Amino acid sequence: MMIRKTIMTAGVTAILASQTLFAGNDEHILVKITPDIPYLYVHHMGQKIKVARIQDTTNRLTDDYTKTSRPCPPFCIHPIHVNKKVKTIGEVELTHFMKEKVNSGKGIVIDARLPSWYELETIPSAINIPYPVMESGDRKIAEKIFKKLGMQVKKDGTWDFSHAKELAVFCNGVWCDQSHRLIDGMLKYGYPPEKIAYYRDGFQGWKLLGLTTVVKKEESVK
Repeated sequence: MMIRKTIMTAGVTAILASQTLFAGNDEHILVKITPDIPYLYVHHMGQKIKVARIQDTTNRLTDDYTKTSRPCPPFCIHPIHVNKKVKTIGEVELTHFMKEKVNSGKGIVIDARLPSWYELETIPSAINIPYPVMESGDRKIAEKIFKKLGMQVKKDGTWDFSHAKELAVFCNGVWCDQSHRLIDGMLKYGYPPEKIAYYRDGFQGWKLLGLTTVVKKEESVK
């Protein structure tokens, strides 16, 4: 079968301006996201994308995300919480985050994986902040990133996070530590933990539920 994908054509800057549109209930949709959310729309790199689940109830994953076992370390199963002050969310919460926070300009979905993974395939509306940027970066780099996320620098040089975006961070899945490493780096430089959510199931969980992804080109899966 052909899984419908959306072509990525613009730069990362455009994603920062992403807006989300929520679609009303549609009783003709067989596989809904939740009983009251059949699908929704997001803007990703200037394109309007419908986020929904694959309607073929016989569909199976066939790519690398079907793997059940990876060497540990480094690919160990990670705990449910990154930090006691950072909330952990699932797919339903992420969907509502996209609808309510991204739509209002108050939130951003962040793909913490390396650019090669992000450019191959990601969750619609996500921007890429690779974990090494925060993990190995200094305060100057942190300031640059945080300013793009809404932080303001006061006249006395202190950082004001009162208007900083709420973030939903993900990586490859429960066996991937890239979200942990990005979040740890952000917390190290003072990003408010109450403004960060950790989507623990990550990209593997998203794909397992047949939710829409964004890739560079059409991809045929047999």
